[in-house]
Parts: sequence; C-alpha cells; structure tokens
Amino acid sequence: MRRIRGGVRRVRLPRTRREWRRAYQVTVVATVLALAPATWMNATGGPRVRTVADAPAAPVAIVFGAGLWNGEPSPYLAHRLDAAAELYDRGTVRAVLVTGDNSRRDYDEPDAMRAYLLRHGVPARKIVSDYAGFDTWDSCSRAHRIFGVDRAVLVSQGFHIRRALSLCAAAGIDSYGVGVAAKRDVTWAYGGVRELFAAGKAAADALLRPDPHFLGPRETGVAEALRAGAGPEGS
Repeated sequence: MRRIRGGVRRVRLPRTRREWRRAYQVTVVATVLALAPATWMNATGGPRVRTVADAPAAPVAIVFGAGLWNGEPSPYLAHRLDAAAELYDRGTVRAVLVTGDNSRRDYDEPDAMRAYLLRHGVPARKIVSDYAGFDTWDSCSRAHRIFGVDRAVLVSQGFHIRRALSLCAAAGIDSYGVGVAAKRDVTWAYGGVRELFAAGKAAADALLRPDPHFLGPRETGVAEALRAGAGPEGS
C-alpha cells in the first residue's frame, strides 16, 4: 500500500504469481467459512422438511411468529397458522404452541395467533402461548426448557424452516418441519436474503446454547393441553 493525497490508502493488487495464489486461497477460505453455517442448516434441517399431508405425527405443532398487520397476523403468519390448524384437524398434532414477540404492550403476536386459531376451529384448551419467543433460538430453547416439548412439528415458511429445524434440534427437540408455501414477493426475497445473514447467528446459538433473553419458570401449559379433551371452541 502507499499513501496518496488526503490520507487515503490505495490497496496494492498482487503482482507475482505467488501473491495471486495466496489471494485466491484466502478468498476460497473466506467463502467457505461464510457459507458453512448455511450449509450446516441445509444438511441438518433439509431432510426433515415435509408438507402438511406427510408430516409425521407429534404431540405439538410449534408456530413461529411472523409479524402483525394492524394487530392481525400478517399474510405470512396467517399461512403458518392455517397449516397448524390443518395439522390439528388431521390429528397429526394434539396441541399447538404459538411463540412470538410480546415485548411491548401494543404488540402481541401470541394472542393474535391464538385468536386466529380459535376462529379456525382449534379449541382454546389446545392452544398454548409463549410470549417470549423473541427469535428462533429463544422459541426453540423455551419450548424445550420451559414448556417441556421433546418432539414437535415446526411450522414456518420454506426460507426459514431449515434454520428452525436446526436450532430446535440443538435445543433438544426431535422435530420435522412444514415449509409453508409463500408468494414470491418482496417479503419472500427479503426473507431469503435474511437467512444468509441469520445462519451465522444460528450456528453460534447452536454451538454455545445461550439462555433465552427471558427464561422464566417452567410452565405446564403444553402438558395440560395434551391431557385435555378436544372440547368446543373457546372452552
């Protein structure tokens, strides 16, 4: 490098064959390291992606939050909830754990998700809410540590389901995932790009297994939902 006017440094390009070879090796290593988390997610989560029709039976479906529009589930979240309701109707799962963000009084994903499922025929006693699912790791970790979930069907969009499966496996949950179809719009494109950046954090969470942002005491909601009979809506 050499200093030029204004204090800006100009990067000198490799000049010799040896320097070019070293630059190439550094680039390859950096690329491999950058792609390693996404490769890990696809390897661990990919084989466990199913559809609603062929998802293996499990006690619980876990539905991850995906935003609210004017207090109602966003279209992406509504599609996840539709899939969860169908899993319940088919008898694939016997309870639904909705996990999302309720960090502010004016933003309550789990209650909006619960209300949607009630409107679509899932009995109240079969719906359990996790109000501290602030990210995917928190949702998976709390599902296992707080709600006692050991086996589940995860429900999310296709671009997110592999990360959810990988993190829930790291958290101690044996799971399959339903990758809900999504319209190829701006949100879908954003979600796909976001996953590339989220993969690194996911790999770190799986390796270090930190406590969730909010842990709290054990809750018996899932066990009670599994014991309860399928009563009428709102019971």
